[in-house]
Amino acid sequence: MNLSDSQKKIASNVIWSLGGKIVNMASALFVGILVARYLGPENYGVMNYVISYVAIFTVFATFGLDNIEIRELSRQNGKKDTILGTCFSLRILFALLAYLGIVFSLFIYKTDRFTSLMILAYGLTLFTGTGNILRNYFTSIIKNKYIVKSEIFRTFIGAGIKILLLLVKAPLEYFIYAQILDTVLVASGYYISYKSIVGSVRQWKFDRTIVGFILKESFPLVLSGAAVIIYQRIDQVMIGNMLDKAEVGYFATAGKFVDLIVFLPTVLVQTVTPMLIRAKENHPETYEAKKKTFVSVTTWTAIIMSLIVSLLAYWLITYTYGENYSSAIPVLQIMAFKAVGMALSSSGGQIIIMERMQKWAFIRNIMGCVLCVALNYLLIPKYGIIGSASVTIVTVMFTGCFANVFIPCYRNVLKVQLYAIIFGWKELGYFKRMIKNRTEK
Repeated sequence: MNLSDSQKKIASNVIWSLGGKIVNMASALFVGILVARYLGPENYGVMNYVISYVAIFTVFATFGLDNIEIRELSRQNGKKDTILGTCFSLRILFALLAYLGIVFSLFIYKTDRFTSLMILAYGLTLFTGTGNILRNYFTSIIKNKYIVKSEIFRTFIGAGIKILLLLVKAPLEYFIYAQILDTVLVASGYYISYKSIVGSVRQWKFDRTIVGFILKESFPLVLSGAAVIIYQRIDQVMIGNMLDKAEVGYFATAGKFVDLIVFLPTVLVQTVTPMLIRAKENHPETYEAKKKTFVSVTTWTAIIMSLIVSLLAYWLITYTYGENYSSAIPVLQIMAFKAVGMALSSSGGQIIIMERMQKWAFIRNIMGCVLCVALNYLLIPKYGIIGSASVTIVTVMFTGCFANVFIPCYRNVLKVQLYAIIFGWKELGYFKRMIKNRTEK
């Protein structure tokens, strides 16, 4: 197609990312369906309750470092050993503090002994999650194929273990242990990829002089991320407390299909972001146009996929999870549109980070968090999981887009997002025009 080197790089990265995500998510969905049918709504609900509980503390373990790492590694690749070494040390420290937070919360918030033990066990994934720093490095240099290969390998190993547990009719706790093992395999795969392609992690250096800068840049994202995680995960915790664990199972089932349609916009955002950073610094005259196209394509990709999944919700649930999970159908019909809010949030969020405005991001996410908890508190007792699904859509759209009106410096981002919602479909022809122009040349 006579693409430029940078366009080929983006295309290759997107293909690898999409291919890896498709393999991983297809495997996770297939095995997840088998596990859900085996465990039944109640036990499946307990497992998702445990995962959601720990997820609330994950943001404190990462301390908003992910996007800062990608940004700084994209800008200063020559200092990668110092950046990686310093950020890894901070990640270990924050993972420890977050785990202690889980232990302390279980003393205050009483739950049954089995659930508490499973939460403590699954909480160990906060430490294996520090391996994401290696993933961020490969993302920053637009070479996702190396991490995709390791993720695919982990997917097949993890799927095989879960299928074996199904064959021996293992109890619930073993499936939670298998989830923990998945994170160990992922981290190990990242490490092996880095060691074979880049070099030894022993070259990393801790530099106390940049700790202040990193913490200053990431702190607003911690507040923002905490609010995001809470309003994305608190619903399952509140459903489990206010209704029962079986309802958590129905709600989580719908969420699995939503994850399938969220991944494409997410991959687009992660892949294009390093190129936008370079365009902003080296070709500022084209940055604004590329920014508009970036948000528009991401948003309309999510809109189209959301419509398809919502219309097919009955068949998706019935022919996969079975009639026992039919209560998840109306939830999925509503929850499918979460992908639109997430696309607006992730694309707009990256623009905010690129333009160094992230220090105000926590405001909109805290507003969204308060809105989510308040609406769930009001609607779950009356409308059950249908009410919670509706709250999810309201929250992600408000937080990811409309809350920007309350922050003056974010109003330009809001204009781009509104353009994307209303007229963004026009930008879907961008890639077709690009290929046509390059071919004609």
